[in-house]
Parts: sequence; C-alpha cells; structure tokens
Amino acid sequence: MIMKNELEILLVEDNPTDAELTIRALKKHHLANNLIHVKDGQAALDFLFATGPYAGRDTNELPKVVLLDLKLPKVGGIDVLRQIRSDERTKLVPVVVLTSSHEDRDVIETYDLGANSYIVKPVEFDNFSEAVRNMGMYWLLLNEPPIRKS
Repeated sequence: MIMKNELEILLVEDNPTDAELTIRALKKHHLANNLIHVKDGQAALDFLFATGPYAGRDTNELPKVVLLDLKLPKVGGIDVLRQIRSDERTKLVPVVVLTSSHEDRDVIETYDLGANSYIVKPVEFDNFSEAVRNMGMYWLLLNEPPIRKS
C-alpha cells in the first residue's frame, strides 16, 4: 500500500517496451521507488479519481507527476489531460506528455490544455534513458509543487 505523499509517478503507457524502458531508466537513477503504471487512459482516470478498480483509494494521495502517452486505448491521452485539468482535485498535478508524436497539433493542443512539458521519446535507448532521467530529476527533485488547499 502506498503511504500518504509517497506516490511520485503515475506512468500512463500502453506500449510494454516503452513502459519497461521508462521504468528501467527511472530505477537506474533511483527515481521509480513509488511508481504506478497503468496501460490505458481509463485506468489512469480510475486511479486519479478513485473509481472502478481503484474505488476507495484516497484521492488526496496524488502523484508528483503524471507521465502521459497520447496514443492510448479506451481513453486517449488528450482526453485524460483534459479531465485532469478540469477537476479541482487534479488540476495542479504536473503532467508530462511522453510520446512518440512529433505532430504540431498534438504539441499545441496539449499545451493549450495545460500540459507542463512535452517530450518526444527518443528512439535510441541511451538517449531515451537520458531524457527520462533528466525529466525525473527535474519533476521529482527540483520542481516545487504548489501547496494544495484542504
């Protein structure tokens, strides 16, 4: 069971290889101690809003950062981002889009919806690992999150 304020990363990634590489890169740099991995957009929403299989979960225990792929089954990443930003409980949670999409419209739409960062997954493993490490170091260790009002 995750203890209060220990959840650091919610990884929303349907591609098993990309998920494994992301988790491996974070673990290599001791940044994946408290990571939850879900494989589709609906599971991400269920987790964040304590519905479905996550009913009863304490919604005050939010991740420090959501790593969000865009091309997801069930509910797409853009719709997940839209719902995160439209809810008072989650609107301040940092969301990093981590995707293979280079499309300008995806970049523009995700920033319009309030994404905090947009990272295109590098194809080469060492570059991918370095990008994930840098992202994890920033969002987990350097970023100062806003204080949530109770």
